[in-house]
Amino acid sequence: MHFNPKFKKIKNKVLGKKYELDLILADSKLMRKLNKEYRGKNKDSNVLSFSLSPSVGQIFLNPNFIKKEAPKYGRDYKTHFSALYIHAILHLKGYNHGREMEKREKILWRGI
Repeated sequence: MHFNPKFKKIKNKVLGKKYELDLILADSKLMRKLNKEYRGKNKDSNVLSFSLSPSVGQIFLNPNFIKKEAPKYGRDYKTHFSALYIHAILHLKGYNHGREMEKREKILWRGI
């Protein structure tokens, strides 16, 4: 799979160049396990992000889930994948769901 070349630029802009980020493609089985273990939700997920330290984090993306979910949001697969990547990056930065996060997502989206 080829990632959007701007992903690194977005990561550096939001989290900094020294931030170590693992981007992991996961299947539904692993996503369900992680979601249950860390969020108490026994269901599949499109994306999960974990801050391991102030300078290290992980983003798990589920390509099959994202592909199925994309039309629901009026997006193609690549667009939805990119939007979820941005969403996860902002969670790693400390943003929670809400207007401020949505505003920041829109700003970053313009950069793609």
